[in-house]
Amino acid sequence: MGKVKITQVKSTIDRPKRQKLTIEALGIRKMHQTVVHEATPQIMGMIAKVQHLIVVENA
Repeated sequence: MGKVKITQVKSTIDRPKRQKLTIEALGIRKMHQTVVHEATPQIMGMIAKVQHLIVVENA
C-alpha cells in the first residue's frame, strides 16, 4: 500500500456531524494541517466522504 498526504483546506463549520467526525477520525484537528496515512480501503472511503474539504497527494 502507498501513502497519502491529506490536508484540510475548507472549514467544517456548517457541515453535517458525520463529516466533522470523519475529518477528526483522519487525525486532522485544524485547518491546513497535514497528516499521512496508508492508502487502505478504509482510509480511501473516508477521503471520498470529505473530498470537498480536503486535498489529497501521494506521499
